[in-house]
Amino acid sequence: MGKGIRALLDTIDDEINTPKEGVPAVSGQNNNSIARIPLSQIIVNPKQPRRDFEPQAMQELAESIKLHDVIQPVTVIKVGANTYQLISGERRLRASKMAGLTDIPAYVRTADSQGILEMALLENLQREDLNAIEIALSYRQLMDECGLTQELVAERMKKERSTVANYLRLLKLPPDVQRAVRDAQLTMGHARAIIGLDHVEQQLYVFRETMQRGLSVRQVEQMVKQMAAELPATASKAPAPKLPIAYKRIEDGMASHFSTRVKLDRKKSGKGNILIEFYNDEDLERIMSKMNL
Repeated sequence: MGKGIRALLDTIDDEINTPKEGVPAVSGQNNNSIARIPLSQIIVNPKQPRRDFEPQAMQELAESIKLHDVIQPVTVIKVGANTYQLISGERRLRASKMAGLTDIPAYVRTADSQGILEMALLENLQREDLNAIEIALSYRQLMDECGLTQELVAERMKKERSTVANYLRLLKLPPDVQRAVRDAQLTMGHARAIIGLDHVEQQLYVFRETMQRGLSVRQVEQMVKQMAAELPATASKAPAPKLPIAYKRIEDGMASHFSTRVKLDRKKSGKGNILIEFYNDEDLERIMSKMNL
Protein backbone atom coordinates (compact mmCIF):
# COMPACT_ATOMS: atom_id res chain seq x y z
CA MET A 1 0.00 0.00 0.00
CA GLY A 2 2.97 2.32 0.54
CA LYS A 3 4.61 3.80 3.61
CA GLY A 4 2.14 6.68 3.79
CA ILE A 5 -0.80 4.29 4.18
CA ARG A 6 1.05 2.25 6.77
CA ALA A 7 1.77 5.40 8.78
CA LEU A 8 -1.97 6.08 8.82
CA LEU A 9 -3.20 2.52 9.36
CA ASP A 10 -0.74 0.87 11.71
CA THR A 11 -2.92 -2.26 11.87
CA ILE A 12 -3.25 -2.67 8.13
CA ASP A 13 -1.62 -6.12 8.08
CA ASP A 14 -4.11 -7.44 10.62
CA GLU A 15 -6.98 -5.90 8.66
CA ILE A 16 -5.84 -7.51 5.43
CA ASN A 17 -5.66 -10.96 7.00
CA THR A 18 -8.80 -10.72 9.19
CA PRO A 19 -12.35 -10.62 7.74
CA LYS A 20 -14.39 -7.66 9.01
CA GLU A 21 -17.80 -8.05 10.60
CA GLY A 22 -20.67 -6.25 8.97
CA VAL A 23 -19.04 -6.17 5.51
CA PRO A 24 -20.28 -9.20 3.59
CA ALA A 25 -18.03 -10.68 0.97
CA VAL A 26 -18.83 -10.30 -2.70
CA SER A 27 -19.72 -13.28 -4.90
CA GLY A 28 -18.99 -15.74 -2.12
CA GLN A 29 -15.46 -14.40 -1.56
CA ASN A 30 -13.99 -13.53 1.85
CA ASN A 31 -12.97 -10.00 2.71
CA ASN A 32 -9.29 -10.93 2.72
CA SER A 33 -9.49 -11.93 -0.94
CA ILE A 34 -10.12 -10.11 -4.17
CA ALA A 35 -13.63 -10.19 -5.62
CA ARG A 36 -15.08 -9.02 -8.91
CA ILE A 37 -17.69 -6.32 -8.39
CA PRO A 38 -20.15 -5.07 -11.05
CA LEU A 39 -19.13 -1.62 -12.30
CA SER A 40 -22.73 -0.48 -11.89
CA GLN A 41 -22.43 -1.01 -8.13
CA ILE A 42 -19.35 1.21 -7.68
CA ILE A 43 -19.71 4.95 -7.05
CA VAL A 44 -16.80 7.37 -7.22
CA ASN A 45 -15.66 9.12 -4.07
CA PRO A 46 -16.86 12.75 -4.53
CA LYS A 47 -13.77 13.97 -2.64
CA GLN A 48 -11.31 12.09 -4.82
CA PRO A 49 -8.45 14.55 -5.38
CA ARG A 50 -7.75 13.67 -8.99
CA ARG A 51 -9.69 15.79 -11.47
CA ASP A 52 -7.86 15.53 -14.80
CA PHE A 53 -7.61 12.36 -16.89
CA GLU A 54 -5.60 12.68 -20.12
CA PRO A 55 -7.84 11.25 -22.91
CA GLN A 56 -5.04 9.58 -24.89
CA ALA A 57 -3.62 7.86 -21.82
CA MET A 58 -7.11 6.71 -20.82
CA GLN A 59 -7.69 5.25 -24.29
CA GLU A 60 -4.38 3.39 -24.15
CA LEU A 61 -5.25 1.99 -20.72
CA ALA A 62 -8.67 0.90 -21.99
CA GLU A 63 -7.06 -0.94 -24.91
CA SER A 64 -4.66 -2.67 -22.52
CA ILE A 65 -7.56 -3.72 -20.29
CA LYS A 66 -9.36 -5.20 -23.32
CA LEU A 67 -6.35 -7.43 -23.92
CA HIS A 68 -5.20 -8.23 -20.39
CA ASP A 69 -8.10 -7.30 -18.06
CA VAL A 70 -7.44 -5.15 -14.96
CA ILE A 71 -4.16 -6.34 -13.47
CA GLN A 72 -4.15 -4.20 -10.30
CA PRO A 73 -7.46 -4.36 -8.37
CA VAL A 74 -9.17 -1.17 -7.27
CA THR A 75 -9.96 -0.55 -3.59
CA VAL A 76 -13.54 0.03 -2.44
CA ILE A 77 -15.61 0.25 0.72
CA LYS A 78 -19.09 -1.20 1.10
CA VAL A 79 -21.65 1.56 1.73
CA GLY A 80 -24.91 -0.29 0.96
CA ALA A 81 -26.48 -3.63 0.14
CA ASN A 82 -25.17 -3.53 -3.44
CA THR A 83 -23.19 -0.30 -3.42
CA TYR A 84 -19.46 0.28 -3.04
CA GLN A 85 -17.56 3.55 -2.87
CA LEU A 86 -14.25 3.79 -4.68
CA ILE A 87 -11.22 4.61 -2.54
CA SER A 88 -8.52 4.30 -5.17
CA GLY A 89 -8.25 3.34 -8.84
CA GLU A 90 -10.55 5.77 -10.65
CA ARG A 91 -8.40 5.63 -13.80
CA ARG A 92 -8.78 1.86 -13.89
CA LEU A 93 -12.51 2.15 -13.22
CA ARG A 94 -13.04 4.66 -16.04
CA ALA A 95 -10.87 2.73 -18.47
CA SER A 96 -12.73 -0.50 -17.63
CA LYS A 97 -16.01 1.16 -18.57
CA MET A 98 -14.42 2.38 -21.82
CA ALA A 99 -13.20 -1.16 -22.50
CA GLY A 100 -16.72 -2.53 -22.11
CA LEU A 101 -16.13 -4.52 -18.92
CA THR A 102 -19.12 -5.25 -16.68
CA ASP A 103 -17.17 -5.95 -13.49
CA ILE A 104 -13.75 -5.27 -12.03
CA PRO A 105 -11.46 -6.94 -9.46
CA ALA A 106 -11.60 -5.08 -6.16
CA TYR A 107 -10.45 -5.27 -2.58
CA VAL A 108 -13.21 -4.42 -0.07
CA ARG A 109 -12.18 -2.46 3.02
CA THR A 110 -13.92 -1.04 6.06
CA ALA A 111 -13.33 2.45 7.44
CA ASP A 112 -15.17 5.37 8.98
CA SER A 113 -15.96 8.45 6.89
CA GLN A 114 -12.75 10.24 7.88
CA GLY A 115 -10.74 7.09 7.29
CA ILE A 116 -12.21 6.80 3.79
CA LEU A 117 -11.11 10.32 2.92
CA GLU A 118 -7.65 9.88 4.39
CA MET A 119 -7.14 6.57 2.59
CA ALA A 120 -8.35 8.02 -0.71
CA LEU A 121 -6.12 11.08 -0.44
CA LEU A 122 -3.05 9.22 0.75
CA GLU A 123 -3.51 6.40 -1.76
CA ASN A 124 -3.78 8.82 -4.66
CA LEU A 125 -0.89 10.95 -3.46
CA GLN A 126 1.27 7.82 -3.24
CA ARG A 127 0.23 6.08 -6.46
CA GLU A 128 -1.17 8.52 -9.00
CA ASP A 129 0.66 11.03 -11.17
CA LEU A 130 -1.20 14.02 -9.75
CA ASN A 131 -0.24 17.51 -10.86
CA ALA A 132 1.02 20.08 -8.36
CA ILE A 133 -2.37 21.75 -7.88
CA GLU A 134 -4.11 18.43 -7.22
CA ILE A 135 -1.41 17.56 -4.68
CA ALA A 136 -1.88 20.95 -3.01
CA LEU A 137 -5.67 20.47 -2.89
CA SER A 138 -5.18 17.00 -1.39
CA TYR A 139 -2.93 18.41 1.34
CA ARG A 140 -5.50 21.12 2.04
CA GLN A 141 -8.28 18.52 2.29
CA LEU A 142 -6.25 16.46 4.73
CA MET A 143 -5.84 19.56 6.88
CA ASP A 144 -9.37 20.95 6.63
CA GLU A 145 -11.46 17.80 6.66
CA CYS A 146 -9.29 15.37 8.59
CA GLY A 147 -7.99 17.85 11.14
CA LEU A 148 -4.33 17.32 10.29
CA THR A 149 -1.63 19.95 10.71
CA GLN A 150 1.08 20.58 8.13
CA GLU A 151 3.44 18.59 10.34
CA LEU A 152 1.09 15.59 10.39
CA VAL A 153 0.51 15.76 6.63
CA ALA A 154 4.28 15.82 6.11
CA GLU A 155 4.64 12.85 8.47
CA ARG A 156 1.94 10.85 6.64
CA MET A 157 3.57 11.53 3.28
CA LYS A 158 7.16 11.13 4.48
CA LYS A 159 7.88 14.65 3.23
CA GLU A 160 9.60 17.67 4.68
CA ARG A 161 7.21 20.19 6.21
CA SER A 162 8.63 22.86 3.88
CA THR A 163 7.64 20.72 0.87
CA VAL A 164 4.03 20.54 2.06
CA ALA A 165 4.05 24.28 2.77
CA ASN A 166 5.34 25.06 -0.73
CA TYR A 167 2.52 23.06 -2.32
CA LEU A 168 -0.10 24.75 -0.14
CA ARG A 169 1.18 28.19 -1.14
CA LEU A 170 0.24 27.41 -4.75
CA LEU A 171 -3.42 27.68 -3.73
CA LYS A 172 -2.92 31.39 -3.01
CA LEU A 173 -2.15 32.10 -6.68
CA PRO A 174 -4.80 33.60 -9.01
CA PRO A 175 -7.02 31.03 -10.77
CA ASP A 176 -5.35 31.64 -14.16
CA VAL A 177 -1.94 30.77 -12.74
CA GLN A 178 -3.25 27.69 -10.91
CA ARG A 179 -4.92 26.52 -14.12
CA ALA A 180 -1.63 26.84 -16.03
CA VAL A 181 0.19 24.78 -13.39
CA ARG A 182 -2.58 22.18 -13.43
CA ASP A 183 -2.41 21.94 -17.24
CA ALA A 184 1.41 21.64 -17.19
CA GLN A 185 1.78 24.96 -19.04
CA LEU A 186 3.71 26.40 -16.09
CA THR A 187 6.16 24.59 -13.83
CA MET A 188 6.01 24.61 -10.07
CA GLY A 189 9.33 26.49 -10.10
CA HIS A 190 7.75 29.32 -12.09
CA ALA A 191 4.74 29.34 -9.77
CA ARG A 192 6.89 29.46 -6.64
CA ALA A 193 8.73 32.46 -8.03
CA ILE A 194 5.49 34.27 -8.84
CA ILE A 195 4.24 33.71 -5.28
CA GLY A 196 7.07 36.00 -4.19
CA LEU A 197 4.91 38.94 -5.26
CA ASP A 198 2.20 40.00 -2.82
CA HIS A 199 -0.18 41.72 -5.25
CA VAL A 200 -2.45 39.78 -7.59
CA GLU A 201 -2.03 42.25 -10.45
CA GLN A 202 1.76 41.86 -10.31
CA GLN A 203 1.47 38.08 -10.20
CA LEU A 204 -0.79 38.13 -13.25
CA TYR A 205 1.57 40.45 -15.13
CA VAL A 206 4.59 38.19 -14.50
CA PHE A 207 2.51 35.14 -15.38
CA ARG A 208 1.44 36.65 -18.72
CA GLU A 209 5.00 37.72 -19.53
CA THR A 210 6.25 34.24 -18.68
CA MET A 211 3.73 32.56 -20.93
CA GLN A 212 4.19 34.94 -23.88
CA ARG A 213 7.97 35.14 -23.76
CA GLY A 214 8.73 31.62 -22.57
CA LEU A 215 10.76 32.85 -19.60
CA SER A 216 12.88 30.44 -17.61
CA VAL A 217 12.46 30.02 -13.86
CA ARG A 218 15.64 32.04 -13.33
CA GLN A 219 14.34 34.89 -15.50
CA VAL A 220 11.04 34.93 -13.61
CA GLU A 221 12.90 35.02 -10.30
CA GLN A 222 14.91 38.03 -11.52
CA MET A 223 11.76 39.83 -12.70
CA VAL A 224 10.02 39.17 -9.39
CA LYS A 225 13.05 40.39 -7.46
CA GLN A 226 13.15 43.61 -9.48
CA MET A 227 9.43 44.27 -9.06
CA ALA A 228 9.57 43.53 -5.33
CA ALA A 229 12.45 45.99 -4.97
CA GLU A 230 10.35 48.73 -6.55
CA LEU A 231 7.38 48.06 -4.26
CA PRO A 232 8.53 50.09 -1.20
CA ALA A 233 8.31 53.29 -3.25
CA THR A 234 4.54 52.88 -3.53
CA ALA A 235 4.00 51.06 -0.24
CA SER A 236 4.21 54.28 1.77
CA LYS A 237 1.02 55.62 0.25
CA ALA A 238 -1.98 55.86 2.55
CA PRO A 239 -4.15 52.74 2.34
CA ALA A 240 -7.28 53.17 0.27
CA PRO A 241 -10.63 52.64 1.99
CA LYS A 242 -11.87 49.07 1.75
CA LEU A 243 -14.50 48.28 -0.84
CA PRO A 244 -17.65 46.35 0.06
CA ILE A 245 -17.01 42.67 -0.65
CA ALA A 246 -19.29 42.63 -3.72
CA TYR A 247 -17.33 45.43 -5.38
CA LYS A 248 -14.02 43.89 -4.31
CA ARG A 249 -14.99 40.76 -6.23
CA ILE A 250 -15.72 42.88 -9.29
CA GLU A 251 -12.33 44.57 -8.92
CA ASP A 252 -10.53 41.22 -8.58
CA GLY A 253 -12.48 39.78 -11.51
CA MET A 254 -11.48 42.66 -13.77
CA ALA A 255 -7.85 42.36 -12.63
CA SER A 256 -7.89 38.69 -13.55
CA HIS A 257 -9.58 39.37 -16.91
CA PHE A 258 -7.13 42.10 -17.95
CA SER A 259 -4.10 40.52 -16.21
CA THR A 260 -3.15 43.82 -14.66
CA ARG A 261 -3.93 46.00 -11.67
CA VAL A 262 -7.45 47.39 -11.55
CA LYS A 263 -8.64 49.98 -9.04
CA LEU A 264 -12.38 50.41 -8.52
CA ASP A 265 -13.53 53.45 -6.56
CA ARG A 266 -17.17 53.81 -5.59
CA LYS A 267 -18.58 56.77 -3.68
CA LYS A 268 -21.57 56.70 -1.35
CA SER A 269 -23.65 58.42 -4.02
CA GLY A 270 -23.12 55.42 -6.30
CA LYS A 271 -20.75 57.23 -8.64
CA GLY A 272 -17.20 56.09 -9.10
CA ASN A 273 -14.38 55.30 -11.48
CA ILE A 274 -12.25 52.40 -12.64
CA LEU A 275 -8.47 52.67 -13.08
CA ILE A 276 -6.78 50.05 -15.28
CA GLU A 277 -2.99 50.13 -15.18
CA PHE A 278 -0.67 49.19 -18.05
CA TYR A 279 3.09 48.75 -18.03
CA ASN A 280 4.02 49.79 -21.57
CA ASP A 281 2.50 50.43 -25.00
CA GLU A 282 2.30 46.73 -25.80
CA ASP A 283 0.47 46.15 -22.55
CA LEU A 284 -1.97 48.94 -23.44
CA GLU A 285 -2.64 47.38 -26.85
CA ARG A 286 -3.27 44.04 -25.19
CA ILE A 287 -5.82 45.57 -22.81
CA MET A 288 -7.51 47.41 -25.67
CA SER A 289 -7.84 44.18 -27.60
CA LYS A 290 -9.54 42.65 -24.57
CA MET A 291 -12.03 45.53 -24.79
CA ASN A 292 -12.45 44.95 -28.54
CA LEU A 293 -11.17 48.49 -29.21
